Amino acid sequence: MYEQITRNKWKSFFLILFFLCLIFALVWIFGELTGWGPQGLIIAVIIAVAMTFGSYYASDKIVLAISKAKPVEKKDYPYLYNVVEGLAIAAGLPKPRCYIIDDTAPNAFASGRNPKNSVIVVTKGLLEKLNRAELEGVIAHEMAHIKNYDVLVQTLTVVMVGVVVLLSDWILRSFIWGGRRRRTSSKGRGSGAEILIVVGLVLAVLSPIVSQLVRLAVSRKREFLADANGALLTRYPPGLASALKKLAADREPLEAANKATAHLYIVNPLKDIKGRMNKLFSTHPPIEERISALEKM
Repeated sequence: MYEQITRNKWKSFFLILFFLCLIFALVWIFGELTGWGPQGLIIAVIIAVAMTFGSYYASDKIVLAISKAKPVEKKDYPYLYNVVEGLAIAAGLPKPRCYIIDDTAPNAFASGRNPKNSVIVVTKGLLEKLNRAELEGVIAHEMAHIKNYDVLVQTLTVVMVGVVVLLSDWILRSFIWGGRRRRTSSKGRGSGAEILIVVGLVLAVLSPIVSQLVRLAVSRKREFLADANGALLTRYPPGLASALKKLAADREPLEAANKATAHLYIVNPLKDIKGRMNKLFSTHPPIEERISALEKM
């Protein structure tokens, strides 16, 4: 478990480095295509650094705002607080802040850059449809994400992917609005400018795809580890297995979720249509495989 925590910290570092380089390249290409020249490099550095530090320190607030999650007090949901407090003590973690989403679709996720700044978010549907053992299994799963520093990786990907998509869109729009002028200027500057235009177009198209593949790869692998560590925390694998069965059987989509935050949840909140291609690009491993692994413990 401690080796996994160390690996996730390094994953966070390389994830930041990868997106920094990608954002830097996108803004530099945008600057060259629009005639900004060296100023594009300066803007690239400013945007990349600002977005990286902003996503690191404000990622939990951004995700909570997108998900329309509201903080709750112990007097409002003592049942939830007791479960979270007990499992935080068992895991040796500070008690995460509790948030709730006003939606009847059962689901949950954790967020925050480290255990001291972590939050656990559940829907009203989760509290209404799960029994005590099942709820403990779900909360333990989210505690495992926090302890393994999966939360840092997850929340960073939400903001970073959004930045890459935004910059790629800017480049594509620059081609649409300045295409004729750019073609004329490229003829005057020679083949170098034409190559730059081609590289910019390819980068603008492929960058969102590459960033999404990175997000999906990180997302799928972490779920099995969190299931195992969550079962270790409660000492009762059937609790989480039963919860996953209920969540899989409930076909109600979570209205507050979207494609940018879907990978944070314990199960896919968008309820994608089943199919080979959907499984290939899914943010979660097949839930049947997760249940099977828990039942074998």
